Amino acid sequence: MENACLAKMGRPPMSREIHKATWGQPLFDAIAKRSPGVDVELFKVVFAPLLKEFTEKGKLDAIPQANLDALDAIIESGIKTMILTSRTHGELAHLLKPDHALASRIQAFYYKDNTVYHKPDPRVFDKLLRDHNLKPSECVYVGDAPSDAIAAKQAGLHFIASLESGLRAKSDFDGLNVDYFAPTFADIPNIILNTVTLISDN
Repeated sequence: MENACLAKMGRPPMSREIHKATWGQPLFDAIAKRSPGVDVELFKVVFAPLLKEFTEKGKLDAIPQANLDALDAIIESGIKTMILTSRTHGELAHLLKPDHALASRIQAFYYKDNTVYHKPDPRVFDKLLRDHNLKPSECVYVGDAPSDAIAAKQAGLHFIASLESGLRAKSDFDGLNVDYFAPTFADIPNIILNTVTLISDN
């Protein structure tokens, strides 16, 4: 989708390598690195209708049933599920609709527009923890970028690195305190349940 935006602007596509290297950063910050010299404000204008088009065609954020089943398994165990992301409200609007599959599964969404701090700053979790009266040690964050691991572990949360997207490998997290690696999202319920057992034992 980003390359489609760049093409409409008459700019060459970004490489897979630069996309991977900047994965996890807020889009409108990352695009300046992914396409040096790009007019970010113009990119935002071009991006909005393409986001709608890609979403409606199921090309973006299409959630496999297996992943919804995994979420259901987590919820059925009594664990609260929330999303904390670097995306803006505009990028998330389709996920926040009351008829979306996530509406009944996600208790709260935290994104760039409703949080003061942003990853890798560990204070990004402050509002979530305060809103839900949670201790960091009671929480498990699932992310797919080193910045996720840095923020979560410095905030005192458990961290699972998700490798399902193929954008990251275990080696990308070298030197970071990752609790578990999940090859697929379907692996996460079992990992989280084991993590929660460890928490309750402490």
